Amino acid sequence: MHKSVRNTGFPSQVVSDLEKMTGEYGLEVGRAIASEWMNDTRNGNRFNSSHNNYHNLRLYARGEQSIQKYKDELSINGDLSYLNLDWKPVPIIPKFVDIIVNGIAERMYDVRAFSQDPFGISRRTEYMESMIGDMQSKNLNDFVKTSLGIDLDENDKDDIPGSEEELELHMQLTYKQAAEIAEEQAINVLLEGSDYELIRKRFYYDLAVLGIGAVKTSFDWSDGAKVQYVDPANLIYSYTESPYFDDLYYVGEVKEIPINELVKQFPELTQENIEELSQNNGSAYYRGGGNDDNKIQVLYFNYKTYMNEVYKMKETKSGGDKAIEKDDSFNPPENKEGGYGKMERCVEVLFEGAMILGSDKLLKWEMAKNMMRPKSDFTKVKMNYSIVAPRMYNGKIESLVGRITGFADMIQLTHLKLQQVMSRMVPDGVYLDADGLAEVDLGNGTNYNPQEALNMFFQTGSVIGRSFTSEGDQNPGKIPIQEIQSGGGGNKIQSLISTYNYYLQMVRDVTGLNEASDGSLPEKYSLVGVQKLAAANSNTATRHILQAGLNLTKDVCEALSLRISDIIEYSPTKNAFIQAIGSQNVAVLEEMSELHLYDFGIFIELTPDEEQKQLLENNIQAALAQQGIDLEDAIDLRDIRNVKLANQLLKIRRKKKLERDQKMQQENMEAQAQANIQQQESSAQLEMQKKASEAQTELTLEKTKSKLQSDRMQMEAALKKELMDHEFEIALRLKKMELDNIKDKEIEKEDRKDKRTKIEATQESELIDQKENQKPPKNFESSGNDIMGGLDLSSFGMNI
Repeated sequence: MHKSVRNTGFPSQVVSDLEKMTGEYGLEVGRAIASEWMNDTRNGNRFNSSHNNYHNLRLYARGEQSIQKYKDELSINGDLSYLNLDWKPVPIIPKFVDIIVNGIAERMYDVRAFSQDPFGISRRTEYMESMIGDMQSKNLNDFVKTSLGIDLDENDKDDIPGSEEELELHMQLTYKQAAEIAEEQAINVLLEGSDYELIRKRFYYDLAVLGIGAVKTSFDWSDGAKVQYVDPANLIYSYTESPYFDDLYYVGEVKEIPINELVKQFPELTQENIEELSQNNGSAYYRGGGNDDNKIQVLYFNYKTYMNEVYKMKETKSGGDKAIEKDDSFNPPENKEGGYGKMERCVEVLFEGAMILGSDKLLKWEMAKNMMRPKSDFTKVKMNYSIVAPRMYNGKIESLVGRITGFADMIQLTHLKLQQVMSRMVPDGVYLDADGLAEVDLGNGTNYNPQEALNMFFQTGSVIGRSFTSEGDQNPGKIPIQEIQSGGGGNKIQSLISTYNYYLQMVRDVTGLNEASDGSLPEKYSLVGVQKLAAANSNTATRHILQAGLNLTKDVCEALSLRISDIIEYSPTKNAFIQAIGSQNVAVLEEMSELHLYDFGIFIELTPDEEQKQLLENNIQAALAQQGIDLEDAIDLRDIRNVKLANQLLKIRRKKKLERDQKMQQENMEAQAQANIQQQESSAQLEMQKKASEAQTELTLEKTKSKLQSDRMQMEAALKKELMDHEFEIALRLKKMELDNIKDKEIEKEDRKDKRTKIEATQESELIDQKENQKPPKNFESSGNDIMGGLDLSSFGMNI
């Protein structure tokens, strides 16, 4: 893409608004655009040049580039009759393009809407102030609720943060206004209705192959807001050096459409106009789809200029001012006679045009309906086209495929040279010495001819020869069969393979896609971490493509956000749009469209890649291993797509978990101390109860002992009484026996008194001797048993 000198063919913008709205003015704009892109004599046909350049890049990206350059390189004076090669290009570049595009397309994202108008900011501020109030009065509110049962918290107690850092994170992760949720849902519905995922893959492919991507947002009464893919090869735009094309004053595209479609789009065309256009179709500037006379090239373009909004300010009888809209030709008297003046402001406007290329036929020129104006600045207007070229400098666009086409050509030439060397290689042969064979005699009458020798050699590997000739001389052909090694080809092949690998490595170095990401097998001894770092480096090398696509998506979402109120207010598809979003959200959007209070900032939140997910997962696993967080915290952290916010939440959750653990530990210590006190009190009470029980037991035992002692004493007294009665009876019996014996003796003595006369002396002497030698009678009284409880019973005895 060459830098173009500004064409003076554009009409002046310092003209009246009425003149800008005329068809002649629009035709001049269309001619100037066509002249700058189609008839620039200084830089050639700019449109065809860029179209051919993009076409060649796409062929390289598909592995279908022209093979003529390779034939010119290998031919000798244009002669290719001696070459029988497969000229099909080696599809090296398509693999790298697919790796980049597919890897980027897999990265998911979320559209985030942030209300940045005064009304939305005030609501957010009120919510934050209520949260801060609940945080500062937490202890008082808890005391009131505990004492009086009154809840003074303005927010849910579980949502109240514990610190300013946690409050900031809460506002980013949890807080969401109803209008913001509705806006996000509405944008997603419009993207899905336009099949934006397919469009997204196409412009990512363009960004990788061509270095530029473009989409268009449009609005009509039947379809509502739509997103359309724009082929950069058909794109035209004013000169810019901004990669985001934010300073364009015209932009458009060339479309080759059938005549029937043209009539449908512009029903005001007459039959004569159609025949004239069909006859002049041969003068078209470019035929991308072939020579089809039924198609006509149409230039659709947007032209940005400015217009003056003029109001006649008239004083009313009540002393107020009344504004009446006028055109820019209105000029009130300077002395303000008649009680009126002039108020004006300059605003940007967008004109839409369509012109047949190769002719002066202007099909359309009108001020764009439903222009996209940011609510923060109504004087500005956005183009319908969103374009980005991340590697543009001085108007020249660089692409990833454009960097490596030279190396792809060298790889193809090396591949062809390798085929050429392989085609010229011959297999190993055998040398036969006929003279040596003639000197050999097998001795069985057969001749040792060359065929026989070859058969024996190939079947057995053996050969027969003679060291001496038949004359006895040294035989120089004593080994009649020898192998011929066809060397040289193998070295050339190895050299070409090394060259092939060299240029393949150059492709990797230029694109930044190494072996870890291009599908090659990694070194078997390389560590898993090293492989992941290599893949991460590849992602870093192509991150500008990802960021460019995200910027394009963000611009599209901002355009759709500005068109949503138009859909709800004007489009017939309002009911279908309401059903798709939901009645609750649409109620908020309708309020927004009526009040015009909301202005949204659109942000694209990209889902983390595998490396970022792994780093976050490592942090989560480390925190779980140290019991820094709970399992529920880990689940919440994995649901957060913003890794930075997830790590911040992880720090807060770890801090809260530590505080909870410390509080729980302190409560456990207090509970243990309370339990110890209760245990001591219980032990003391048990000890007292034990002593009281022991005392009661001792008292009962003493009573029992006393009762037993009393019973024993009564029993002893009864036994002693019986014993005394028995002793007394025995004593009476003995006494009676003794008296009876004495009586009997007295009677016998009386009866034998006569008989004892003679022996009286003898008997008396014997009686004396007997009394002297006789032992005293045994005492049957119990000795020491007459005392019972200190009472001596011997006093009750009888003296006999």
